Amino acid sequence: MHSTRDAAARSRPLREQVRDALRQRIFEGDYQPGARLVERDLAAEFNVSRLPVREALRMLRQEGLVAEKATRGSVVAGLTEKDVRDLFDMREALEVLACRLAAERATEDELAALERLLSDAEAHLARGAADEARRANSEFHDAVTRICDNELLRHALEPLQGRMHWLFRHADDLAELIAEHRRLLLAIASGDPDRAGLESACHVAKYRTQFPGLHAALTRTGTP
Repeated sequence: MHSTRDAAARSRPLREQVRDALRQRIFEGDYQPGARLVERDLAAEFNVSRLPVREALRMLRQEGLVAEKATRGSVVAGLTEKDVRDLFDMREALEVLACRLAAERATEDELAALERLLSDAEAHLARGAADEARRANSEFHDAVTRICDNELLRHALEPLQGRMHWLFRHADDLAELIAEHRRLLLAIASGDPDRAGLESACHVAKYRTQFPGLHAALTRTGTP
C-alpha cells in the first residue's frame, strides 16, 4: 500500500513534490515564522533546478504559508489574530456550503472513503502518532471539498486550506476533533443538507471560540 502511494507521489510534478515537502516542514515546525526560504539553497537540497522550487514557493504564497518580503525574499508567514478571525469568517461561509453540497452529492464510495480517514485518525491516535492523526483529520476536510463537486467553491477554499491545516495542527483535543468529524460525517451521510450545514456551522463555531489559544500556540516559537 505504502509503496503504491509513494510511487504515485513520485509521479507528480516536481513543483508539487517540493511544495508538499516544504508545507510539511512548516506544519511540523522545522521552519518557524520569519524563516527565509532561499531558492538556490532549496534547489540544491532537493536536487532539482530552481524552477520547481520557485513554482512551489508561489503555490505556498497562494496558500498563505509563505510571504514575500522586499528585503528578505520568501519567508515563512505568520498568522496574526486578525488573520485567524478572517479565516474563520471565510470558513464559516464556505465550509458550511461545501458540507451542504456534500450531503446532496456524496456517493457510497465517497462516504466510505471519509469513514476510512476517520478510522485511520483513530488508529494513529491510539498508537500515539499524533502527527499522522492530524494529517488524516486534515485530509477529511479536503475530501469533503472534493465531494461537493463545485470547482468554483474548491478554488475559493484551496488558498485557505493550508492555513487552516497549519492552525489545527496545534489543536490538542484530537480525540474530540475526530468525534466532531464523525458527527459531521453522519450528517453528510444522512443526505440532509440542512442537517449537514448546521453540523458544519456548529463545528466551525466551536473552534472559533478556541482560536486565541490556537494562535498563541502557533506563534509562541516564532515571530510572525
